Amino acid sequence: MPSTPNPLTLAARLTPGFQMGAATAAAQIEGGSHEGGRTDSIWDAWSRVPGNIADRSDTSVTADHFHRYREDVALMRELGLDAYRFSFSWTRLQPGGAGAISAAGAEFYDRLLDELLEANISPMATLFHWDLPVEYTHGWLDRDTAQRFGEFAGLVGERFGDRIDKWVTLNEPATVTLNGYALGLHAPGQSLLFDALPTVHHQLLGHGLATQALRAAGVRGGIGITNTHTPVIPASDAPEDHLMAALFDVVHNRVFADPVLLGHYPQVPDELADLFGAFSAVDEADLATIHQPLDFYGLNYYMPSLIGAGAGDGESPDGTSEAMTALPFHLKELDGYPQTAFGWPIAPEYFATAMGEMRERYGEVLPPVYITENGASFTDEVAADGSVDDPQRIAYVHDHLSAILDATSPGGVAEGIDLRGYFVWSLMDNWEWAAGFQQRFGLVHIDFDSLVRTPKASYRWLQQVLAARPAAPTLGQEAASGQEAAQ
Repeated sequence: MPSTPNPLTLAARLTPGFQMGAATAAAQIEGGSHEGGRTDSIWDAWSRVPGNIADRSDTSVTADHFHRYREDVALMRELGLDAYRFSFSWTRLQPGGAGAISAAGAEFYDRLLDELLEANISPMATLFHWDLPVEYTHGWLDRDTAQRFGEFAGLVGERFGDRIDKWVTLNEPATVTLNGYALGLHAPGQSLLFDALPTVHHQLLGHGLATQALRAAGVRGGIGITNTHTPVIPASDAPEDHLMAALFDVVHNRVFADPVLLGHYPQVPDELADLFGAFSAVDEADLATIHQPLDFYGLNYYMPSLIGAGAGDGESPDGTSEAMTALPFHLKELDGYPQTAFGWPIAPEYFATAMGEMRERYGEVLPPVYITENGASFTDEVAADGSVDDPQRIAYVHDHLSAILDATSPGGVAEGIDLRGYFVWSLMDNWEWAAGFQQRFGLVHIDFDSLVRTPKASYRWLQQVLAARPAAPTLGQEAASGQEAAQ
């Protein structure tokens, strides 16, 4: 087994002000699914349908953060986090997806925010992390959902705008479109293939409306969006593989980032134009709404994608989809790389590639970047002494964080990107969507029977990294430094 990376070496590379955090999502950790007036999201309803969740679990309890948030914030404080990225449950705050903010729901987040601020942990709040109200029967296929989301954002901004340091409007709209509406792998479970593309535009329009609503509410925190980016590799030098790789790059990366950062949808090869009819007559006013100035851009990275032409067996990173066998491309396994428990390739050098592509494509229009998710699932076991040893996760975090620090350093492939922070996915083991409790991403182990929290070895290792970071100079030190420079 390889030796554990030296936490002090990594700590020395983290400049003062570089924010280190961990992330979660309400549907995955909160539980309390019908307490305090909370109503169903599409994931609550979908999880109760036999066959949708791998281990037949549901959202009712998950990690029980709704009742144990104080214990969880104490773990964050002990870890030494600068920031915590969480999401508001839409149906906890606005039961049924309409009307005023629920007092009971707001009180829970008041208590959570008070705990975070008392612990000197900066809150980064996500407004939409996939838990759409079940009453929205057409979901993001309906343009009206964008309007409702903008209204919801305004209400939440008015209620919590004085205590949130950063706002994320949407989390991974690509995953929502691809898994939820194109391939049938996630709620709401539709398999529309390219007919799912209207959900791209409606989500991005919702982002723009939410951004406007937050600013109108006078929130003090910065505003951004989080997209998941995957570098795309053609399976061979064959022209058809290159064409299909370009297609996948557009549908996974470009259609979600280009309108936000450039104000227009990407150009596609003529051979593919018919697939993108949903964007052929987009209203310029919509694009102006989508293309709001941002305070930061959130980037999630998990893996690259190797793409070959022709139909495959329906395998995707999140499961097998019959609908995927009807696509003109397929995902292939990236040989020569170790894998996570999910079967995802561990390829930190492609994290640097993703950052380099962002620099190349968006250049000076790219705002400061936060890595809002990066992490891996492994088969973690509790030893007889109660400890949880996870050396693979330690190596994963070390190698991926090192890769992007290298990439954004002078001479790196992403030199010039203003990288402001890194959030590990996830703070704790959680309910991993369609995989249920079978995939563990956490720095903290959760026994889903007893709900006991146990910090893993990766938690203790990261704790050492965070404790050993260089401190920001005091005013006196800065003055002394200036005098030395003058001499």
